[in-house]
Amino acid sequence: MFTLKVDHEIELQLFERHHALKLYQLVEDNREHLRRWLPWVDSMTSPYQFETIIPVWLNQFAESTGFNVGILYKGELVGSIGLHQIDWHNSMTSIGYYLSKKAEGHGVMTRAVQALLNYAFFQLGLNRVEIRCGVKNKKSRAIPERLGFVKEGLIRDGEKLKGYYHDLIVYSMLAREWNGSAKR
Repeated sequence: MFTLKVDHEIELQLFERHHALKLYQLVEDNREHLRRWLPWVDSMTSPYQFETIIPVWLNQFAESTGFNVGILYKGELVGSIGLHQIDWHNSMTSIGYYLSKKAEGHGVMTRAVQALLNYAFFQLGLNRVEIRCGVKNKKSRAIPERLGFVKEGLIRDGEKLKGYYHDLIVYSMLAREWNGSAKR
């Protein structure tokens, strides 16, 4: 099983089918918190749905086209992060993430994204990583801004949430710009 030790508090662990109930419970416990920015949250209504999507994620990992991993903070599942749709021809990918309400404010996501960037650039040899965030999602936007991503632009009506479109900001980091640490 793929695991990536971030530091003494955080580990990223590839989801397997036996994680379905814990993953569902994480979403269920944070449904109000997550639904504001994640269009898929309301459609996940049972652990069985995670049991069927986790094999898809495992297949992505096996085929080196992307992956989703759990974020363990002090041994507890508190969120998820992943590389979405690795484009090997153009040597690029995007990062998506979410975190439980109670895990916010401890630098968990900043450290997880930092570790994933190190993996993407130094292990996979990718050249470009994007993060897209809702314009009004200040907590999510703080991550790429804290890590020194370049704000490239706006995707108007880039995502539909609860029947309405909202704008997304595109951030990018290039391998030659990344020094492996947060630019605080």
